[in-house]
Amino acid sequence: MTPSTEITGLTGKKPFVIPSEEITRRRLNIQKMLKENRIDGLLIVQRVDLLYFSGTAQNGFLFLPSEGEPLLFIKRYLPRAQEESPLKNIIGINSIRDVPGHIFDFYGHFPDVLAFEFDVLPVKTFNFYRSIFPAREFVDGSPSILAVRMIKSGWEIEQMERTAEMSCQTFEYMKTIIRPGLTEMEFAGMYETFARRLGHGAGLRVRDYLTEGYSWHVLSGKNGGMVGLLDSPASGEGTSVAFPCGAGNKLLTADEPIMIDFSAVMNGYHMDETRMFAIGSMPDKALKACRAAIQIHDSVLEKVKPGITVGELFLHAEFMAESLGYAEYFLGPPGYKVSFTGHGVGLELVEPPFIAKGKKDLLETGMVFALEPKMVFEGEFSAGIESVFVVTEKGGRLLSKVPAEIFIC
Repeated sequence: MTPSTEITGLTGKKPFVIPSEEITRRRLNIQKMLKENRIDGLLIVQRVDLLYFSGTAQNGFLFLPSEGEPLLFIKRYLPRAQEESPLKNIIGINSIRDVPGHIFDFYGHFPDVLAFEFDVLPVKTFNFYRSIFPAREFVDGSPSILAVRMIKSGWEIEQMERTAEMSCQTFEYMKTIIRPGLTEMEFAGMYETFARRLGHGAGLRVRDYLTEGYSWHVLSGKNGGMVGLLDSPASGEGTSVAFPCGAGNKLLTADEPIMIDFSAVMNGYHMDETRMFAIGSMPDKALKACRAAIQIHDSVLEKVKPGITVGELFLHAEFMAESLGYAEYFLGPPGYKVSFTGHGVGLELVEPPFIAKGKKDLLETGMVFALEPKMVFEGEFSAGIESVFVVTEKGGRLLSKVPAEIFIC
């Protein structure tokens, strides 16, 4: 495999632009939700939401009224925003203080009920915004935003399939370079460099302020047996106390299970995939656990169809783990288990809904999930798999192009 050959057709020569019909569809969907929730207007500040609804991620703000055309305000850099966004009304501003006057001038009134992204907006910033916007009531617009973003269009699925192809080529490259003597971090750096050449943006978008996204998650042997693996990925030997997660300085060795959880992003759209590797051979105990994880993965996929709840998928995964004899290790050791085995994925690495215990969100066509049945054998190793699938009218369809296999190199 030569990188120059594999790169062809992935990064492309044309600039990436979100089609105007996509932006219009998204605007109409969010405006429908604003009306249903009796919200007069929504001010979008967060970078990913701005990209989703305007087509640009330049420094600015987007005002979406419950009906009519939106206003996009750009601080920096206006010429690029005008090239990237199909919106008709793009205004250059020097300060957020300019926004209320422009809204009033354009619409002839100011919204009584104004929504913000309460889940990501710092309290200090919100208090400042509240002092300059003359609304009667301020409410949370994040649930409406996330509900709209939860359903992916055909165009978005195509973008994720492009990211999946890049990720697949990166996993293939891993098989050619993995060898004893490399540290986990060194190995991760090698395959991430390859992925960057294919278009991997490396900067993963994560909405939760307590969560950090990173691509270099390599857990070999006993480092995979850390208690915090699923809830807050933790590596053991050689990791920094300041950043105790991801790959560490432990050397890869032959005949041990190696979990590689690679999160990739291209043109804003993420993939989140895990495969198990071994150099030479894998111990029988680990090999059987890895095969069981694949069985759970495949069985859950067979259950996917519109109309069932995410909670039902979780219960089926639990049932499969128990029937295969792995209930004790599934989703963490006793006392440290997590209550989810999958999550939405798209413009952010982790999006709602979650395939989690007790959750009643119904599967809908166009939802995209990362399904990750994993097991932790405390102090020994981890075993698991993670793939991305989309819900279709006929059931679940894998977007991941990496074979659902164990890679013995």
